Amino acid sequence: MILLCFALSNLAFAETQKVYNFSPVNQYNLSLSAGFWNPIIKYVSEKSGVSLTLKLGRTSADTTSYVLAQEVDFAFTNHLFSPERDKMGWKVFGRRDAPPIEGQIIVPANSPIQTLADLEGKELVYAGPEAFIAYKVPSSELVKRKISTSTVFAGNMDGAFSQLLSGKAQAMGVNSQLLAGYMAREGKSFRVLWSSPSFNDLALMVSPRVSAAELKAVAQAFFDMHNDADGSRVLREVTELVQAEAPVTFIPATEADYTAYRDFYNSLPANNK
Repeated sequence: MILLCFALSNLAFAETQKVYNFSPVNQYNLSLSAGFWNPIIKYVSEKSGVSLTLKLGRTSADTTSYVLAQEVDFAFTNHLFSPERDKMGWKVFGRRDAPPIEGQIIVPANSPIQTLADLEGKELVYAGPEAFIAYKVPSSELVKRKISTSTVFAGNMDGAFSQLLSGKAQAMGVNSQLLAGYMAREGKSFRVLWSSPSFNDLALMVSPRVSAAELKAVAQAFFDMHNDADGSRVLREVTELVQAEAPVTFIPATEADYTAYRDFYNSLPANNK
């Protein structure tokens, strides 16, 4: 009877254990994004004892809408550093150990367009309206230079590359890290017309609804992945999957690592923040 009660108690605990949604911004198409993150989330859940499940929208904006609707408690994002979203109380706890990234404006290598001024009246494609590095940074530069362009959103970076290469758009806003990965995967060449100052790679962030003990366990699982046999295997496989410039690993980070993002927003006119 005691053993039976103990077993039933464990079953009830398992059934009521909290499951947290994890939402990374859609940096690739939906299939590639899921293929990258699902093995990582599975590993982190098993090692931390905190159940995480991947929650991805069809587009980057859809995924961020889940975060804003408080349907998510862990995220890999750079969409939460505006003054208004700072009020939500999300905190940085880590990041991918990767070189700094830049926002860029690119054209196909064989394009006749040579300078930003040549983009006047042209159509530019971006991943989506939430993309900080690939949309907000380059589009603000065009506004600053008073270059008028038409804007198209493709939903994710791979979709934007497709529209650019098909000729549906004449130029594209891009994240330098994702540009390098795409060129390695697809063997395509592009001309960079402009690059922004550098920003740290996207942040691992947590909502204020997660307990300190749960956050500590999840963070440690991320940071220890590359030192563990199973974790390092997962990281090697996802690095190869997306053709990342450097091996994917995760390291601790703080709010101070994202000062450049907040400085960007503080430099904008009040109505553009």
